[in-house]
Amino acid sequence: MKGGEGQGFTRRALLRTLGGLGAAAGAAAVGVARPAPTWAQQHGGHGAPGMGQGHKVAALSCAEQFEAAVGEGHGFGMAFAADRNGYPGPRHILELKTELRLTADQEAKVAALLHAMLGESRPKGVRLLEAERRLERLYADGGAGEASVRAAAAGVERARSELRLVHLLTHLRTRDLLTREQRDAYHKIRWGTTTG
Repeated sequence: MKGGEGQGFTRRALLRTLGGLGAAAGAAAVGVARPAPTWAQQHGGHGAPGMGQGHKVAALSCAEQFEAAVGEGHGFGMAFAADRNGYPGPRHILELKTELRLTADQEAKVAALLHAMLGESRPKGVRLLEAERRLERLYADGGAGEASVRAAAAGVERARSELRLVHLLTHLRTRDLLTREQRDAYHKIRWGTTTG
């Protein structure tokens, strides 16, 4: 998902992608906690009244994008807390290497971090997807009970936490490879402002 030529995965592109999902579903898809809208609280959180086929297609599309990205080791928004606050990630830095005027040494170091991150995050992403499938199978097979759902949900969150940590810690390591000016330029391109 690219937000524009040379801009990589931007907030605008994410919002376009999630546009048909609604605020609560879109926030949940990227791991952002938001209170459920009143209609969701009143109707069991199963969608807005009159939610049509288009919304279901958008939700399935988002789920497919999540599975594809996470299966390849990408974070699919798991490091937004870092990225939005001045700790850029290696993939997006490399996508913006021209705009950021990376030196050859910086590019090599960032590429090495990306390679290491993906090496660690791919198997963790696969484990997260497997945990999600186990949870879904409980319901699909009619075997969901309180104890089994609690255990499966805990497994999902454990796997998500392990994957998220890989991405967040890589953002920490990546930040110091850029100058203050490069970090500000990155933040302006990705988020529309400079860092504080």
